[in-house]
Amino acid sequence: MKLENTYKGKRIFLTGHTGFKGSWLVYVLNQLGAIVKGYALAPEEKSLYEDIDGNHFCESIFADINDAEKLKKEILDFQPDFVFHLAAQSLVRTSYEHPLMTFQTNAMGTANVLNALRYLEKKCTTIIVTTDKVYDNKEWIYPYRETDTLGGYDPYSASKACAEILTNSYINSFFKLNLYSNHQKAIATARAGNVIGGGDWADNRLIPDIARSLEKSETLVLRSPNATRPWQHVLEALFGYLRLGAKLDNHPHEFSGAWNFGPDIKDNLTVKEVVEIALAAFGKGTYEIEKNNEKMHEANLLRLDISKSTKYLNWIPKYNAEKAISVTMNWYKKYFKNPNKAVELVHEDVTNYLE
Repeated sequence: MKLENTYKGKRIFLTGHTGFKGSWLVYVLNQLGAIVKGYALAPEEKSLYEDIDGNHFCESIFADINDAEKLKKEILDFQPDFVFHLAAQSLVRTSYEHPLMTFQTNAMGTANVLNALRYLEKKCTTIIVTTDKVYDNKEWIYPYRETDTLGGYDPYSASKACAEILTNSYINSFFKLNLYSNHQKAIATARAGNVIGGGDWADNRLIPDIARSLEKSETLVLRSPNATRPWQHVLEALFGYLRLGAKLDNHPHEFSGAWNFGPDIKDNLTVKEVVEIALAAFGKGTYEIEKNNEKMHEANLLRLDISKSTKYLNWIPKYNAEKAISVTMNWYKKYFKNPNKAVELVHEDVTNYLE
């Protein structure tokens, strides 16, 4: 599937475009020839979006996803062919500190996007990005399928499960598949595993913590060394979203619903294993395990079943976890030598991935 055939010249409304994944997606969509309008809070002081001069690749609106009227106006003014909804409060620890803001942003922010689509009088294909943490995680060895029960222990996970339920409600209430010819709104949700890649500077996230410790020549402190996650490079998830969008646009009845994107089931690694591979790839660094840590609850084991995406989207992960970590640490290593080359490093990783 040549994604240029789907996205070249198309109008893409992208929420969360100033975030880590959003910045990568802005660049990729620009390379595909799309016309992009981003809607998000202003980027953090240290961000990939600023490093690559993201405003060069899209029209950018700095506003809150919780401002329903502003969001609606920007969507209707732009008249998008596609909407990719990435805007979110995306950190588990922050969700404990600010639970109401997390639920407002992740649940009602999603409702604001979907509600605006009710007033868009044209065909529009929409991908709502949630997370692998939407499942009622029993921490068993079995990988979760899209039909498994939603849940969420912490406020972040629960808020994203709410976003899934909201999306399903809007589909059933306003965008019924059997009435697609009338409303022309095809909607799907995408549940990705832990994404890693160059340019992530978020607090309390493993790869950025590793990068900061290396930059400052400090010892990295691990909170949960035995927690196991489905690690994958950011480009794996993004090209999964884009592939889903292309399929959904052409076949709305067949590709509506939820889709998992993650690494091969054999490829889950513990936090400690990720750190050891990352430090080896970078060529230096030390770590220690935090003592007497009264931590907030985070799942120790989570696995995704990606067979649906593999079979029906023909989406297959290109990188195993070790390759994804190596590519990521190589990005940071080159970035520390010359931060002004961030956009060239993004281009290099995209080119290598597509080859």
